[in-house]
Amino acid sequence: MNILTLLVVIPVLTIVGILFTKDLKGARVASAVGMSIQLIVTAVLLFMYLGARQAGDLHEMLFTADYTWFKSLNIHYNIGVDGIAVAMLCLTSIVVFAGIFASWEMEYLSREFFISLILLATGVYGFFISLDLFTMFLFYELAVIPMYLLIGIWGSGPKESSAMKLTLMLMGGSALLMVGIFGIYYNSAPNGGPLTFNIIEISKIQIPVKAQMFFFPFTFVGFGILGALFPFHTWSPDGHASAPTAVSMLHAGVLMKLGGYGCFRVAMFLMPQAAHELGWIFIILTAISVVYGAFGAIWQKDLKFINAYSSVSHCGLVIFALLMMNQTAMDGAILQMISHGLMTALFFALIGMIYGRTHTRNVTEMGGLMKVIPFLAVVYMIAGFASLGLPGLSGFVAEMTVFVGAFQHQDMFHRVVTIIACSSIVVTAVYILRVVGMMLLGPIKDPHHEHLEDAKWFEKLSTVTLVVSVAAIGIAPLWLSNVILSSLKPIVDKLAAAIPF
Repeated sequence: MNILTLLVVIPVLTIVGILFTKDLKGARVASAVGMSIQLIVTAVLLFMYLGARQAGDLHEMLFTADYTWFKSLNIHYNIGVDGIAVAMLCLTSIVVFAGIFASWEMEYLSREFFISLILLATGVYGFFISLDLFTMFLFYELAVIPMYLLIGIWGSGPKESSAMKLTLMLMGGSALLMVGIFGIYYNSAPNGGPLTFNIIEISKIQIPVKAQMFFFPFTFVGFGILGALFPFHTWSPDGHASAPTAVSMLHAGVLMKLGGYGCFRVAMFLMPQAAHELGWIFIILTAISVVYGAFGAIWQKDLKFINAYSSVSHCGLVIFALLMMNQTAMDGAILQMISHGLMTALFFALIGMIYGRTHTRNVTEMGGLMKVIPFLAVVYMIAGFASLGLPGLSGFVAEMTVFVGAFQHQDMFHRVVTIIACSSIVVTAVYILRVVGMMLLGPIKDPHHEHLEDAKWFEKLSTVTLVVSVAAIGIAPLWLSNVILSSLKPIVDKLAAAIPF
């Protein structure tokens, strides 16, 4: 069996195993075993990929497989990965693994919860390995749909309305995306021949410019909605605030990355002329996202809302960097996706753990937590430092690469929007340090918080996994950057060749 197919099969087998369990203990053990195996397989895939590249395999996609699904429409189960996809698969495995242990004490409908969570993860794995647009779209929907149940059933606060808002917004994005995908499909053979959904085959031809100009906005916005593109970001804070801990981790850490990944893998790669012509519109929108998200976080008192608006800012930075369309900035965009995925998953895990002890997410009601739960407090500070871009952590590497790449443009427009985006760093530092100071330092405000229990073993396992990943990228980023850069070259070359004269 192809190792990429195994990444989809293992979660399915894990779900089957959970169905045969009888209680919480059985459900969480089955989930932990399944996702531990998935993490190991992903690590093996990474080493296999690096080995193949070192051996001189220069194919654009490795570990490919192709099976016909629906012959009349030329729909295939076509899979393969490059360095970018491998990096995103590694991110997914780490976040899902950590999410399982962060939900270790989930008691209400525990089997159903873990099944829904792993089903969401299955869609994400399938999305990243797909080279067929239709198959990619099916996995995309498989990743999005369980969110309604996960928030609506296991969430908190106004969970029904939040789940409905999120679902309606993302389904709206899916509708736009479907128009874009079928538009690409029906223009995939301008010189005759069979129509195809195959991304690699479509990239070898030029879609008529008029078709690109029409379908690019549908495709880009369709994916951009999931990436919290302004002004379609409003579902994100509400969804994050109501979601249970592990769902917030997967939602912000992995699911939102499907948006950025789809924007450059599908919209920009297959319609490069339209990307150049219309890119300035989305650059303005993403610059607004970056600054708006940062300022939005300042005014919040709820920890989840703070992190949700922070995610809007950081995900805006991803799409902003992609639209710079040079190798350095796009490398930074991928690094930012991975960095933000790890640190925001860490944030949401910690918020869930702190809430489970203090029974509040309001930072004004907390104080002095460093004295009573030092492990969780220190890890929260590390996550905060990664978010504001402290050297030695992943956030610094990603954001610095983004801004260096963005400044490579000499014209006034790109320089101005880059400076505006850079200003978000200052604002990020303000709300991160404000939260750390109010929540962790100073006197203990609530006497009930004086005897809180520090992190348990499964909470330490979840958070340490993410902290080590964040620190590893910050200390030794070059190997990851090189893996990404080698796979970016075909995309950057095609974008460069499409510059209108």
